[in-house]
Amino acid sequence: MTARHHRGLLDTSVVILRTHITDLAVLPSEPEISAVTLAELALGPLVAKTLSQRQEREAHLRQAEHDFDPLPFDHEAARAFAGVATSLRRAGRKPEARSYDALIAATALANALPLYTANAKDVDGIDGLEVVEVSVQ
Repeated sequence: MTARHHRGLLDTSVVILRTHITDLAVLPSEPEISAVTLAELALGPLVAKTLSQRQEREAHLRQAEHDFDPLPFDHEAARAFAGVATSLRRAGRKPEARSYDALIAATALANALPLYTANAKDVDGIDGLEVVEVSVQ
């Protein structure tokens, strides 16, 4: 079992699936999100195919806006992104394919935070990134 971190960056999957996490004790006591996650959540309602999907996505966005003061994607994160993109290319993956994930990973690296995700395969191969996989039901 991984030791619980005091602070950690939740990726978009964890923010969306928070109510489905099987063991809340795995989450950091001070969770953070990236401005990139907030941008990704803001896009969700706009591309929803149904009214119910749009409403659900809007609720996730409003909750995240209420619960978090997001970490910015700043010059430190921009520099970290270069390393993330290089790591992904070295692993035979295209950073463009999972651009939000790469930008969120860069934010975690720039802030020296572990990344909490329900989709660890999305960030496989990123040098220096500590990943904490979160199980959901």
